[in-house]
This record gives sequence, structure tokens and C-alpha cells, in this order.
Amino acid sequence: MNHATFAHGFLPAFLLLSWTATGRADNWPQWRGQNYDGVSSEVGLPTEFGPTKNLAWKLALPGMGSSTPVVWGDRIFLTSEDGNDLVLLCVSKDGKELWKRKLGPNSNKKVRGDEGNDASPSPSTDGKFVYAFAGSGDFVAFDMDGKEQWRFNAQDRYGKFKIQFGMHSTPLLHGDRLYMQLIHSGGAYVIALDKANGKEVWKIARKSDGRDECEHSYASPCLWHKGKDAYLIVHGNDYATAHNLADGSEIWRVGDLNPKAKYNPTFRFVTSPVATADLIVIPSCKSGPVVGVKPDAKGMVGIGSPSEQWRKTKDTPDVPSPLIHDGLVYLCRETGNLNVLDAATGKDLYTERTHNARHRGSPVYADGKIFLVGRDGVVSVA
Repeated sequence: MNHATFAHGFLPAFLLLSWTATGRADNWPQWRGQNYDGVSSEVGLPTEFGPTKNLAWKLALPGMGSSTPVVWGDRIFLTSEDGNDLVLLCVSKDGKELWKRKLGPNSNKKVRGDEGNDASPSPSTDGKFVYAFAGSGDFVAFDMDGKEQWRFNAQDRYGKFKIQFGMHSTPLLHGDRLYMQLIHSGGAYVIALDKANGKEVWKIARKSDGRDECEHSYASPCLWHKGKDAYLIVHGNDYATAHNLADGSEIWRVGDLNPKAKYNPTFRFVTSPVATADLIVIPSCKSGPVVGVKPDAKGMVGIGSPSEQWRKTKDTPDVPSPLIHDGLVYLCRETGNLNVLDAATGKDLYTERTHNARHRGSPVYADGKIFLVGRDGVVSVA
């Protein structure tokens, strides 16, 4: 276990690490990467780095940003506050700001002081356009040189957000569409947009019997895909649901995450599901269950359902999303403890104690290693 350290409060700067891999690096086109799973094929990555070691460059940002930078070719895109504005920045691979564009107004609201803001949803790109959604509800598409292509405000179109800590869900880019989940007390929708113009392709009401703070979802949709087959998974308001990409119709629904017999009215989802071809992992929150679901599931999936592969009921994460790789499931808890399960059975294999600090970021796999980022700037490499 290695610990690489950036200075406390490194969030106001975007940093690029140097590595020894040759050839062109893979694109990282949206949150959790090109396969929607937090797995990178990069090799030769450093396990030790900091302000004076293996750091290629450092660029100060105009303000706080809580999203994941995305990369396409020699360009990096990320969101940030800039005074009373929310902005999208384009940065070159050598650390130079190429352009900056306004997304919308900044409420200047900080989640729990320093853990999130209106610049929390991550951008995405297909190499032709870059798409950015902000907590203000503004959704904007630019070309790679910063020319605006289309824009709308989701609060104007779908109703005011009624959510305690603001809207942080990141839309998912797949094929010719962008998929959104807007789940809050003012409404619950799953939406498909045409990425060419931002127009609605379909919208469905996402029904639930959840109540109170459970109505507030901070999770992001994920994609299950195997060959030419694919469907959308959204998460919030006591359930995870799978939806047909063509029309949004519901395929299955995972329940018993917040059992009615011992109902917790503050059971809000932050961590997002993750899917591989053969397994979908559905997390919850506040040490609630994590469920392994078979991709061919149908209808309601509850405790003991034949579509449920396994269920873990303790030592589970609240905010970091799960990671699946090479037959293992990785769960990072708020303390930084890394719990590793057998993907086929859900059996606990081991727990690795890492750096003892708040962990909110989702683990990433690359080069045979797991990277975990603490809130104090320490990165654990397992």
C-alpha cells in the first residue's frame, strides 16, 4: 500500500501526473471512463507522486469544482465555480487554459462546507462536442473549440429542483443520446435527449413509494451493455431501476434497500451503481445493503429473488461508488477502508485499511492497482 500526497485543499487546482506509458493515452470521455465502470487500460502509472514528484504541471482553477475532469485526445474538460458563474474549462495536455465558457449562475451553496457545489456534475464528450450539466439546471453543448451548439435549463423544462444538497447527478452519454435522472421532491423523471440538439426523445415518470429525504437522489445513471444489448440503470428514492433505451420502459426494479418494516426517512442515495457484462452491483447508503444483480433480471428484485446473485448487509459504502474488475468487487468506505468481495458469490475476501480520512471519491482501477482519494489530498494506491 502506497500513499501519495497532494497538499491539503488541492481541489482548487487541476493536476496532471506524469507516467511512463508510451503511445497515445486512452480517452476518459465521461465520469467513470469510456466503459462507465471506473476501469482504465493505462499502464506505467506512478504509485508515488506529490507536489515535487511525478507532477507534470499544475493549473489553478477559478474556484471550487467537484466534478471529474474528462479527457479526449489532447484536451481536458472540467467544470468549476468562477465567482457568481459556473463555467466549463478546456485545458490543453500541457496545462494551458484554451477556453472558458459560462454554463449558468452559481448559487455559491457548498454541500457540507467543502464536499460539493453546483459544479458537481461531470462533463462528457464524444470528441466532436462536449456536454456539461450544472446544479443550476443549465445543460449546454459546445464544440471542441468552445462554440455553443445548444442550451436549455432543466428546471425551466422539468420543474424546480427540490433537493436538500443541490442537483449533482451526471448525465450519461451513449450513442446518439444523453440520459438523465432527475429524482427529487419536486418530481422524479428519467429522460433521454438527442445529443445533436438537446431535444427530448422520451421522458418517463419514475414512480416510488419513498418519502421524505429518500426522494433526494444524488446518484448518476449507469449503463449495462453486452455486445449489442444495453439498458439504463437509475438509482434513487429507495429503488434502482433498469430502463429500455428505446422508450424508457422499466425492465426491473431492485427493492428491499430501505425495508418498510424499519424505514429510514433519511435514506438518500449518493453512491451510483456499476455494471459489467455479467454482474450489476447496486449500492445503497448509510451502511445499507449492496446487491449483486443478474443482468437478465425481470420485474421486482427483492431479498431471495432468483435475479439476486448476492446481498451484502454490512460494512458498505455511503458515497464512493463500487468498482468491479477481474472477478472482484471493491467497496471503499468513508474511512478509506477497502472491502473486497468475490463478484460471483459476494463473499468477503479481505479488508485493507488505507489512509484514515474522509473518502467521497469513487475508486479507479488502472495498471493493476486501485486508486483511492481522501478528502485531505492523500491518494492510496492498493
